[in-house]
Amino acid sequence: MNMSARAKYSLLLADCWNLTKPRVIGMVLVTTVTGFLVANGGFQWSDGWKLLLTLLGTGLAGGGSTALNNYLERDLDALMKRTQMRALAAGRLDPSVALSLGILLVVSGVALLAFAINLLSAFLVLLTAFIYVLIYTPLKRITWLNTSIGAITGALPIMVGWTAVRNDVAAGSWVLFGILYLWQHPHVFAVTWMYREDYSRAGYKMLSVIDPTGRRAFHQAILFSLALIPVSIALTALGLAGMIYLIGAILLGAALLTVSLTLAQYRTIEAARRVLYMSLIYLPLLLLLIILDAGVLR
Repeated sequence: MNMSARAKYSLLLADCWNLTKPRVIGMVLVTTVTGFLVANGGFQWSDGWKLLLTLLGTGLAGGGSTALNNYLERDLDALMKRTQMRALAAGRLDPSVALSLGILLVVSGVALLAFAINLLSAFLVLLTAFIYVLIYTPLKRITWLNTSIGAITGALPIMVGWTAVRNDVAAGSWVLFGILYLWQHPHVFAVTWMYREDYSRAGYKMLSVIDPTGRRAFHQAILFSLALIPVSIALTALGLAGMIYLIGAILLGAALLTVSLTLAQYRTIEAARRVLYMSLIYLPLLLLLIILDAGVLR
């Protein structure tokens, strides 16, 4: 293989890899691990194989879903500055490659979970892919409620981790789901405010596009940030976390609520960026507190 052919092959692999949005899938896997550890009440080396297979199945299906999302939105991605250099939008990759890769990864991930873990986990991953690709993706051009529908897909992986261990959807799994579901709203509303011109150019019906004043989006961010506090502390009420987590959840929730209130007051890009940064600080710290304080590292 000459250098030119090798370079083209490397670029193809890189583009295929980026289709799966590895940074997003990385966070998905972190939430899956959290659900697994909380449900399991700890980690032992005998749990390692099950955890690895759970992560592999979830990651494959998640990567396939994002590839299919890229496939369906390739023409719209080309209209937005923040996405116009993606492989499909820029014309570097044949759409049939993304379609085939996406289907293969989703089917492989679901099949792995069904045969190696349990049918409930496989169903939840399949449901996640279905909602993300066939409901959330087209809804982005129809209604601003796409944000709340899409948040379901971001919250389900933590339940997959739980069901991989317990094969049920008990109260604890729903609280974990609720934390992830609520957290995504201020995060997304901040992003869509920052890039509202891009979303408008592509015809997406985001709340910040429908209401250019931002008032409705900011009120939603406040509402979901406020709801996040009692839902997050419910883990302690269920006995799945202790006082250290409780204090941390309250402080982190108050910080996210504060920056959301600031965004509603000033309505600037900088204020939106603070909400975005705070949301990116909130989630990993809260998950770390869950892991440390729920007694899952023994």
